[in-house]
Amino acid sequence: MSSTPVRGNAGLVLAVLAASQFLMTLDSSVMNVSMAVVASDLGTTISGIQTAITLYTLVMATMMITGGELGTILGRRRAFAIGLLVYGAGSLVTALAPNLLVLLLGWSLLEGLGASLIMPAIVALVAANFPAERRAAAYGLVAAAGAMAVAAGPLIGGAVTTFASWRYVFAGEVVIVLAIIAFLRKVADVPPSPARIDLVGSVLSVVGLGSVVYGVLRTSEWGWVVAKPGAPKVLGASPSIWLILLGVLVVFAFMRWEERLVRTGGEPLLRPALLRNRGLVAGLTMFFSQYIVQAGVFFAVPLFLSVVLELDALQTGLRILPLSFALLAAAAGIPKVWPRANPRRVVRIGLFSVLAGILVLVAGMDPGANAGVVAIPMLLIGFGLGALSSQLGSVTVSSVPDSESAEVGGLQNTGTNLGASLGTALVGSVLLATLTASVASGIQENPAVPASVKAQASTQLVGGVPFISDKQLTEALAATQLDAATASAITEVNASARLDALREAFGVTALLAAGALMFTGRLTDRAPGDDDEDDRGDDDEDDRRDHADV
Repeated sequence: MSSTPVRGNAGLVLAVLAASQFLMTLDSSVMNVSMAVVASDLGTTISGIQTAITLYTLVMATMMITGGELGTILGRRRAFAIGLLVYGAGSLVTALAPNLLVLLLGWSLLEGLGASLIMPAIVALVAANFPAERRAAAYGLVAAAGAMAVAAGPLIGGAVTTFASWRYVFAGEVVIVLAIIAFLRKVADVPPSPARIDLVGSVLSVVGLGSVVYGVLRTSEWGWVVAKPGAPKVLGASPSIWLILLGVLVVFAFMRWEERLVRTGGEPLLRPALLRNRGLVAGLTMFFSQYIVQAGVFFAVPLFLSVVLELDALQTGLRILPLSFALLAAAAGIPKVWPRANPRRVVRIGLFSVLAGILVLVAGMDPGANAGVVAIPMLLIGFGLGALSSQLGSVTVSSVPDSESAEVGGLQNTGTNLGASLGTALVGSVLLATLTASVASGIQENPAVPASVKAQASTQLVGGVPFISDKQLTEALAATQLDAATASAITEVNASARLDALREAFGVTALLAAGALMFTGRLTDRAPGDDDEDDRGDDDEDDRRDHADV
């Protein structure tokens, strides 16, 4: 890197980069606690907000590697500035959104595209602005800013949504973006390098990853393999399974294309050799697993608090706060107390803690449950996620030379955002599908519901049941011709079905956490810096044997 690491402006530079990381993480945590209010304000459903959350992280996941390559061509600081402008424009559109479609344009698309330029640039700009001996601490503080956003997001979003409007959060982001841009010249640049965008690879990666996530997202309405009644069919099956299969095949074609470019001397979007680095792949797999579980938890828990218990956004944020504090304490505290900790052991302890917290949540989903049931699970899950965060960043970065840190940053951000997309899509799909099935069967089996209403329900519920509160359902039923006894019976069925759906959603999240334990064996058992060179050599030799057929 040609730029000279900063000395006098180090604090200001770090503040600029950390503020940007904070901003990138804030959105999702704010939206999670405000889902019910946003859905009502925009005249949509929880399923619609689920789509927005999923597409936001999906756009980042699919565009992150391309965004990193654009940063190489444009120069990191210029790419960073362009990303901020796009992100700020998206925040403004979101703040003014009158409906779901405009929200998708502003938040999911524009903010997602802006973030895909900003986040890879942050990794490279830290390396350009800090000498080697201070770089690890700088990366740690930038990562801590993201953890702070996870901690503060629910409370900020809850307070602003309760006392004003969720729109002010996004309007405030525009102000923060302008402030960051004002100080951007203090950040030393990474000059542009001659390169060419792998357009074919970019299209293949976007189509492949996008098809998989969109297919999973639509399963609640279309079905996984067998098409639901009234849903479209492709060759006699649900379109979801075909989208997922298409995505997998396109990702396979993407990897073959990248290998071809390497063989012919081209410039690939992703060097396949990186994916033969065992330490890097192990770290990326755990990053993906962490975020798929984290997204599932952050989707389902706020629904329990805001819809089932009908807490307002501030109360919801306060109930989630123990998770945020435990996450931050573990992420910052474990490296300080045990600087040479065994990464594999810490990650396993973290996953067991997350799994224990989710299982306590499953056990607590009963008709008499109150907000107190989430307290201990939030602490356990927060500690577990923080334990993972304390190790995985250093595991991935230390597995490659410093010159490849920006490329690894792009892969890491792709993995985390892809995990977040799939986590929200998968858990949301299971939750809504279970809710629909449980409501339909509950109405058919309830003797208090007249036969004429059962017949009508069997037709109208085919398209899915919205995840709504007792108050919302009571108001909707009051506008119908149903008598009070029938309306009360349907409300009871819906309340029971919501808890069934949440149990299923948390159960799937628990399975994902347990499955992640199966992949911890490839993580290093030595702290970064302990015989790194020997480990890398051993890993390379193992990878040559394990992947000789690639």
